[in-house]
Amino acid sequence: MKTLPFVAVLVAVTGPALAEEERQLDAHEHGVGQLDIAFEGSQIAMELHAPGADIVGFEYAAKSAEDRAAVDAAVATLARPLDMFVLPAAAGCSVVQASASLESEHDDEDHAEHGEDHAHEDHDGHADADHDDHDHEEHVEAGGHTEFHAEYLLECADPSAVEAISFAYFTTFPNAKELEVQVVSDAGASGFEVERDTPSLDLRGMF
Repeated sequence: MKTLPFVAVLVAVTGPALAEEERQLDAHEHGVGQLDIAFEGSQIAMELHAPGADIVGFEYAAKSAEDRAAVDAAVATLARPLDMFVLPAAAGCSVVQASASLESEHDDEDHAEHGEDHAHEDHDGHADADHDDHDHEEHVEAGGHTEFHAEYLLECADPSAVEAISFAYFTTFPNAKELEVQVVSDAGASGFEVERDTPSLDLRGMF
């Protein structure tokens, strides 16, 4: 999968600020994921990293039919960002591109090769759920920690109307407890912690 526009820029700009979050994920802190959000013009880019245990309840390589079905369902769900991260209707946002995949902690270099095996959304918002069972065994090592990775690109009629985000993510994934959120806009970069008990993010200071 090609890196979405300015997601790479977001990471470059906020790299030092995200170091602690990256360390948390490297240590694989269950219940804690990472969400990066960048506003640029009429577009919003988002990138999500979440431990496998948060999303499907396990972190080993999916081997049984039940496990594979759970992973496939999770990937399909993660490819629908506006169902998990609910934006104000006034912003008029729609999904331009979305992708989601399951990775092991050792296969970052293979992400570009395997990412297109998983769910995508085109400009019409239709998901392409072409992901084969054997792909999970190919790039999730047995016994290794796994992480779900998703990238989104949204087009909004009025991005400045995104004064808050409601995190239905926590309802969708009961094992998730917290998201470390980094937001980049013309106003600068800010970090937030969004928790299950208070699943909303106030962004009024970012515009």
